[in-house]
Amino acid sequence: MKAVVYEAPTRFAVETLPTPEPGPGEVRVAMRATGVCGTDLHINDGTFFASFPLTPGHEPYGVVDALGDGVEGLEVGGRVAVNGNSGCGRCEFCARRRPLLCRELRALGVTGPGGFAEFMLAPAGQCFPIDDLGHDAAVMVEPTACAVHGLETLELRPGSDALLFGAGPTGLMLAQLLAANGAARVTVAAPTAFKLDVARALGADETVQVPRDDAAEVERRLREVAPDGFDVVVDATGAASVSQLAVALAKDGGTVLWYGVTHPDDRVAVSPYDVYRRELTIKGSFAQVSSFPQAIAALRSGRVRTDGVVTHRFALDDFAGALHAVRSERTCLKAVVEL
Repeated sequence: MKAVVYEAPTRFAVETLPTPEPGPGEVRVAMRATGVCGTDLHINDGTFFASFPLTPGHEPYGVVDALGDGVEGLEVGGRVAVNGNSGCGRCEFCARRRPLLCRELRALGVTGPGGFAEFMLAPAGQCFPIDDLGHDAAVMVEPTACAVHGLETLELRPGSDALLFGAGPTGLMLAQLLAANGAARVTVAAPTAFKLDVARALGADETVQVPRDDAAEVERRLREVAPDGFDVVVDATGAASVSQLAVALAKDGGTVLWYGVTHPDDRVAVSPYDVYRRELTIKGSFAQVSSFPQAIAALRSGRVRTDGVVTHRFALDDFAGALHAVRSERTCLKAVVEL
């Protein structure tokens, strides 16, 4: 089979590998599409906790191609979304039902072979039937699951006035989930006009186009929308400057969710006195382990839609082009590798 193989950060090639055979409890999935996201850029650059050598691809869906011994409830030919994340089941965090904090967290496409290949292996219990979802919705299951976990972490209060920085794919999923789960108003702020158009089409109440490198002007424009700040501010950009601005734009008693993936060396300036005096809450949300069922339900019901989100499609042999589009092309909202 063909697969993207990284020898080390920045060093990859599309190679021919033996087609894997499923072991007991495993499923071999023939890939149909795998999403490319900012995390794949971090993996490429060596700034994420990836293990090399590696076949990346943590947003996969495909068709069941073969079943290992003991697998029940799945059939060859059925379409499935693969949840690549799982805890060890033995450590303190797994015992506390916090498997995402497991020190031995397994993440297919990050610590083990993922979906940028013609075939991948996955535990049967991590393969979720999605025969009723369309192609573009199917490839968005994993990003939607991450957004679901973000909303769970946020613990949104009904009636909240919410600001979301970033109109990328997971930002758009988060905006819809905020609206569907009780926010009285959802404002999306981003620098790219066409992404804000998609946000409006998917139900954002307000959109504000903001400059990339002028924090004072960004704050001024958003203060026009909410002079006293927002009850909830979500940073889904991965830019440390935005993470810092999110704190300033939180209303007294408000909550800030840092959701985007920043560089590990990034730092922001936050006043402890400000957090103390204004009783602010700052939270982080990282990936997901158990949110696939809720994500599929939201996509199935139409509460979360993917219309207009996938903008760029690539063959496996052009994985380099997919990375370039995500990193550098302003017209790229969501890129996927299709097989």
